[in-house]
Amino acid sequence: MEHTHDKQKACCCGHDHEEHDHHHHDHEACGCGHHHDHDHEHHVHTEAKESEDKFAHVKQGVQQKIYIVENLGCANCAAKMEKKINELPEVEKATLTFATKQLRVASNHQEQLLPILQEICSSIESEVVVRPREEARPKKDTTKENNTKSFVQIGTGAVLFVLGLLLEDVFAIGGAISFVAAYLILGGKILLDAAKNLTKGHVFDENFLMGIATLAAFAIGDYAEAVGVMLFFRIGELFEDIAVERSRNQIMEAVDLRPEVVNLIQGRDVIVIPAGEAKVGDLLLVRPGDRIPLDGTVVHGESRIDTAPVTGEPVPVKVSEGDSVISGCVNTSGSIHIRAEKALEDSMVTRILNSVENAAASKPKIDRFITRFARVYTPFVVALAIGTAIIPSLITGDWEFWIYTAITFLVISCPCALVLSVPLAFFSGIGAGSKKSILFKGGLALETLKNVKAIVMDKTGTITKGNFEVQKCISTSEYVDGQILAMAASCEMDSTHPIGYSIMTAAKKHFLDFERPETVEEISGKGVRAQLKEGEVLCGNKELMELFHIDLEKHENVAYGTEVLVALNGKLIGYLLIADTVKEESKKAIRELKKAGLKTVMLTGDTTQCAQTIAEATGVEEYYAKLLPEDKLEKVKEIREQNGAVMFVGDGINDAPVLAGADVGAAMGSGADAAIEAADVVFMTSSMQAVPEAIGIAKTTNRIAMQNVVFALAIKALVMILGLVGYANMWMAVFADSGVAMLCVLNSVRILRRK
Repeated sequence: MEHTHDKQKACCCGHDHEEHDHHHHDHEACGCGHHHDHDHEHHVHTEAKESEDKFAHVKQGVQQKIYIVENLGCANCAAKMEKKINELPEVEKATLTFATKQLRVASNHQEQLLPILQEICSSIESEVVVRPREEARPKKDTTKENNTKSFVQIGTGAVLFVLGLLLEDVFAIGGAISFVAAYLILGGKILLDAAKNLTKGHVFDENFLMGIATLAAFAIGDYAEAVGVMLFFRIGELFEDIAVERSRNQIMEAVDLRPEVVNLIQGRDVIVIPAGEAKVGDLLLVRPGDRIPLDGTVVHGESRIDTAPVTGEPVPVKVSEGDSVISGCVNTSGSIHIRAEKALEDSMVTRILNSVENAAASKPKIDRFITRFARVYTPFVVALAIGTAIIPSLITGDWEFWIYTAITFLVISCPCALVLSVPLAFFSGIGAGSKKSILFKGGLALETLKNVKAIVMDKTGTITKGNFEVQKCISTSEYVDGQILAMAASCEMDSTHPIGYSIMTAAKKHFLDFERPETVEEISGKGVRAQLKEGEVLCGNKELMELFHIDLEKHENVAYGTEVLVALNGKLIGYLLIADTVKEESKKAIRELKKAGLKTVMLTGDTTQCAQTIAEATGVEEYYAKLLPEDKLEKVKEIREQNGAVMFVGDGINDAPVLAGADVGAAMGSGADAAIEAADVVFMTSSMQAVPEAIGIAKTTNRIAMQNVVFALAIKALVMILGLVGYANMWMAVFADSGVAMLCVLNSVRILRRK
């Protein structure tokens, strides 16, 4: 698909290979082949992606507020709370994310809403407290405090249970008393909560089902089994709570880089204040080993900054006075003073955390399906339990066996393992990506990414660095490379063009001496004529040389890049090859994508020669050149029709229409505001290696989520079948409930350890 570009004879850097248009001031197109109407593009992208956003369909002007649901311990309860809140007439939309305990509510009645939210949530889980996020208690580990009480109850109940087993055969009444005491200690709160919830209409509550099951065991004389099952249930519940809390903490520690305090400089004193109280303009001290607390500028001192936590870049960056620093990075050597340019809520660390929390609130299709399935699953199993207790008993007369079997069904009727396993797996995947500086904008992006068949990439800034460098200097005379480069740099001293800047940078890099010309004449669209001590120097394209009748017999055309020819006193002495640089990791990343069975395609607005050279150097299978943004969008649609789901990787600003048209849009660009807003996935580092890493994380996440679902359902189904044929007991049923939930949690966190 060939297109001509008015005012843009573009190769990689905006120059035509045949005409070598070294034009300094009339370069009206950037040469990247992108249209720069940012506002329009962002609008298009937002409309195309709004179906993926839980709050996309909220009416304009409706207030949105985030609440923290403290003491939330049950994933299934969280799903019930979300459903009840969404049924409120004054609520436009509500999403409760169990992994982050955040309740997002869109409503114009926020002031009157809090008591209603509290009533709904505490009616489902009594200890829950709902607070606006800004009023939520500071982070503190309450796990030990809550678990100590459970440990004491479980320990006491276990001792009485063992005592009951010892006394059961010798002193029946003593054994019965021990069992009853143990049961009340272990299950008293469960029975109390069940009774409260029953009055509120929550028939299929976990506490109620467990209470009915164990009381039924008492009724048929299985005292030891009733107490043992309650003991095992409490132990499983405790371990599940610990596993969930640790998983939450582990994930949040990976993504929450916000400081609790900052060192504020006041005159000669340094005082410690909460990070949230620091204001723009404050001077802050950052010692070696400290994390940069807020986005700012270095005003004193110099050091090396480890940017890996934010950008993924492994090599520390040197900073000194005047340099910008990003919050979340680590100061590795000297002390520095920085001036805060952004408050905590606007700094990079908060933006990263918000991005992760927003992603956790955006639920994938499988999560929504499991939530709906859970609403049907529990009533179905309870109905099955009632039927199992009555129908076979009427036929066989063996009431005790069938009631016992029905009790095991009641124990495994709670869908907690199912409802918990999927969101925690996706939250772990989001956390794993964040650790590698990959921000997934939602569970749906992770879910879609696993089905991608083709990776379509922009060239400039994605496969290449997007900067122009002198690749080589070719001498056609007695002058050596350094002399030719120095003369060219003298001609380009006052140039603001990227080509001129690259020549100056190369000369400085090689510590070359170059002089300011006596006279300089810029020849529009062709180059520069300058008078140096060596004589008259021409520096520009072939047209410039032909204008001054320079013999070009020794010049050889190159396939890739822009040539800047240098002539001295009417004779060609050499020429420079200037080109955009391919990223070091691009070839390896593209090889990994192809190895994974993915088709690789490059789209660019540059020339066919340029595209071909880059494709051959990196191993890209297909390339399409001279494309306008609308052409790229059409090409993405064609590729999707031929191959299946498409991931487009671009800069997140100029490529917004294509990002919107792709199944998954990914943006390169060190966390720029526009990139974070535009794409489904943001690579905080511009490394191409992030592309195969993101796909690997997505595939692992989806595989683990599916493992959890299949495992939970298979174990529950197996215990039911074994129960029907007389081989399952209540102990196995408890494992199928709490035990499976705990194993699913542990399986989910494996994603964080992915290399």
